[in-house]
Amino acid sequence: MLRIYEKAFLGEKIVSLEEAKLSIASSAVLYGLSVYTVLPIVHTKDGAAAFRLADHFDRLINSSRIIGIDTFEKNWTYEKFEKVLTDVVRANSLKENVFARITVHVDELVPGTRSRELSTTLSIFLYEAKPIVPQNGVRLMTSRWQRVSDRAIPPRAKVNGAYVNSVLAKQEAIDAGFDDALFLNVVGNISELSAANIFLVKDSVLITPDTASDILEGITRRTILEIAKEEEIKIEERSVQPSELTEADEAFASGTSSFVAHIKEIDGKIIGKGVLGPVTSMLQKKYFELLKGQSVASKKYLTNL
Repeated sequence: MLRIYEKAFLGEKIVSLEEAKLSIASSAVLYGLSVYTVLPIVHTKDGAAAFRLADHFDRLINSSRIIGIDTFEKNWTYEKFEKVLTDVVRANSLKENVFARITVHVDELVPGTRSRELSTTLSIFLYEAKPIVPQNGVRLMTSRWQRVSDRAIPPRAKVNGAYVNSVLAKQEAIDAGFDDALFLNVVGNISELSAANIFLVKDSVLITPDTASDILEGITRRTILEIAKEEEIKIEERSVQPSELTEADEAFASGTSSFVAHIKEIDGKIIGKGVLGPVTSMLQKKYFELLKGQSVASKKYLTNL
């Protein structure tokens, strides 16, 4: 079981985790009408710091806009957001790296299937930063479930209810003896894992499904692309066919809760040499240096709390 920290935020105040509850009659419970983000909080020589905090706040704003939640943006500024997260971190006296799960819930009671002009509340809780996929090689299976499309529930919005799609795919993979699932989109091209983006390396070119492939525009994904650009690695963001993965030299997953994890197998077929490859290894190293405050570039990514 993951360790969840005792002090949380809900309803404009810090409360015990036990007290942080929503009504069973709320839209968040009835319809999954919430949007969320998960961000890393790490220990650096200067204390606790949040990774790309402003980007995560923007994600909440943009996800809310996409599905029509219009009261969160009116009530929350970035400055208020940063202060509340800081208060939660300090209330829990952290001694390890954690993830912060931050959610905008529509807590209006029984309003029917609509999203505008409804009351919202923000919740924050912290839990230990354990990865959701193995870090020594991920075994994937291609899911029979199709990735939810932009014309159904836009994947670029992190909508709680939409993650039933991911649950179906991940549980299917686990039941079959794999670590995670690979989603294909409506036209049969590669989309992403159940809760992580995917990258391929072929002939030293970094390839990843583009934003038209029904992916979440991941913040870790964005960071990897920025690192690759700085390292002068050729990048291709485009449609990716499933057969390209089996022919790749390397492949890896990226995400807040996945970190940068190399993929060694798809549907029982070994990818490349089945071990951590040189491009993945370099990107992984650079990412962790940024995340842990060990790079000169870390200052633009980390917010001290």
